[in-house]
Amino acid sequence: MSPASRKPRGMYFEEFEPGVKIITDGRTISESDILAFAGLSGDFNTIHTDEEYSKTTPFGTRVAHGLLGLSIASGLATRTGMMDGTVMAFREVSEWKFSLPVKIGDTIHAELEVAEKKALPRLGGGSVQLAVDVINQKGEVVMKGLWTVLVASKKE
Repeated sequence: MSPASRKPRGMYFEEFEPGVKIITDGRTISESDILAFAGLSGDFNTIHTDEEYSKTTPFGTRVAHGLLGLSIASGLATRTGMMDGTVMAFREVSEWKFSLPVKIGDTIHAELEVAEKKALPRLGGGSVQLAVDVINQKGEVVMKGLWTVLVASKKE
């Protein structure tokens, strides 16, 4: 199937309404995730890569990069299919706060709620702001903030 003939399965701009909630599946953070992210980003900070050093920190063990958690949350949101073929751009991350560490073996998921939307007809869609909570297996919010995405309108 050519990309031009592929039917999007994501939500269109018109389908997003303030208050709508989307909950992702979970994902367990592994040592491999942390090491791969360190290699990809170049961030080999010892709090992420050195267990003996990390034992001397308030966390007591290695922790995942905050941006790794954010990236995984983005991937989990994508896996829901809500933006598959309809998202035009990931426009902004704002008011992002890293509240608690994510450790090896933690399982995180994201809860997204449509906060607001704004039509942008000249772009063929609109801006959708999502309030995002990333939550661990204990029900604790480990990070949160706002994402703004540009989403295509339905073609009439």
